[in-house]
Amino acid sequence: MNFKVKLRAGTPDDNNRTYLPEAIKGSDMVVNENGNNSQPYPERLKECHGVIADGLEDTWYEYVPASYDPAKKVPLVIGNHGGLMTGWGHAIYTSWTLVADREGFIVVFPDAHSLRMWAVKGVFDNFDPATAPDLPIQTVPDNMKDNHDMNYLLGLIEKMKEKYSIDEGRIFMQGMSMGNLMTSQFARYYGNILAGAAGSGGPTRPDMLFDEDGTIKNEAGHLAVWQSRPEKNGTPPGKQYSEYIVNKYNRFYWMKLNECDPTPQISIIGEDNFAFYQGKKADLVYLDIKNRDHGQTLDEAFLYWDYLFSGTRREPDGTIIHTDTLIPRKGDKFAIALTDGCNKAWLDNNIKEMSSSTILWQKLKYHGLDGGQRVRGEYLCVPLSFLCEVFGAKYEPSANTLSAVVTLKDSRKLQFARGSIGCVIDDDLRSMYCEALHRDGELLVSAEWFCRYLFNLQVSACNGVVYITDHFAELSTFMADLIKDLLNDRAFPNDFKNIGI
Repeated sequence: MNFKVKLRAGTPDDNNRTYLPEAIKGSDMVVNENGNNSQPYPERLKECHGVIADGLEDTWYEYVPASYDPAKKVPLVIGNHGGLMTGWGHAIYTSWTLVADREGFIVVFPDAHSLRMWAVKGVFDNFDPATAPDLPIQTVPDNMKDNHDMNYLLGLIEKMKEKYSIDEGRIFMQGMSMGNLMTSQFARYYGNILAGAAGSGGPTRPDMLFDEDGTIKNEAGHLAVWQSRPEKNGTPPGKQYSEYIVNKYNRFYWMKLNECDPTPQISIIGEDNFAFYQGKKADLVYLDIKNRDHGQTLDEAFLYWDYLFSGTRREPDGTIIHTDTLIPRKGDKFAIALTDGCNKAWLDNNIKEMSSSTILWQKLKYHGLDGGQRVRGEYLCVPLSFLCEVFGAKYEPSANTLSAVVTLKDSRKLQFARGSIGCVIDDDLRSMYCEALHRDGELLVSAEWFCRYLFNLQVSACNGVVYITDHFAELSTFMADLIKDLLNDRAFPNDFKNIGI
């Protein structure tokens, strides 16, 4: 098969798995650190130098695929590197060059002008150098027109438009960590020249997004945006605010600007937890990556392109147009999400009210432990009537509702009774994870057992939320938090005052 995307074998540097070694530049060396897996230095990556803005010389790296035809207009992607990294480092730690080979667009990877750190406002405010003594501190002017890195990125886009045949309606920017902070800053001031922006691992401080009275800080308007939030990202050194707050309000910021429906489509594929928001002005994609540390995954550029950028364009009048993408932004066809103490469930991308609230129930071991007890498991017990409705089963409670007979669509007959850990399946008895409970005239049973044992479904639990679907899916911390908010009527705040930082 003649692949457009071709993986090249590299020489692993197993003695250096901590950071970006300079020796990788121009070589076939590959490194694996902190979950980042590099590719060999791209053969077509060209180093460039020149004066673009403010009379200062800068360095950037251009990648032009072999298929480029100057007679045809192509998209442009600007990839902003993380702090202490380089443009070429971003080229090998992302898969942008591989997507460019497949799709035929041009990518440019700029170096930050000084200290390998982007001039991002607010990053070092109230920063204690003792928390990270080796971190170079960047001085950032208050007036954005005096910010050389911003002027440099603006000028670099113009230079690429002069040098190559660029489709002005399909210019995109992406960044990782501090590069994501820079991308967010650029989007807030000059996003009107972009069709979309994406980033991972570096959410912006909420006070950079909102005034004290809750007014949004923005000079560029709506924009198609992708936010990746690695589950184990953490917060920058010296920062004391909650990561939950930071993630939420970065998302709320673009939901407000893009006039998004607060209820997204949710899809969990493996460790990738997607929330797809549809906006009146532009769409938003939120991705939480299970078990992922600070940084970005090697496949993220493909995800950005396939799910969002491939079908996004900015028209000359400023309108963002979304057309069909290579992969549709659709939620899971079958999915149930539940959380403790709530009478609402997430069912097939809608909120469904149940007859009784869920209960997180502990299975305890009492005997042979010096009179004490140990928790052997925690299970989310939900109304049996709800589970029957989901799976199209016939539900026949007894007159006193303390027991019930359930007939599944495949004709299996089940018996449940208050206080019994047993379930009779036809005429066989099987133990459940925990006993059946009785609350408010309803029998409640473990959703985990019911869905796994009877229907062989995938069940993932995280942060007090259970997610059930028909394929491999691992629920992540911040997606669980998002689902909790949906089920508890906190999908979007009434205002942005008193954010809590």
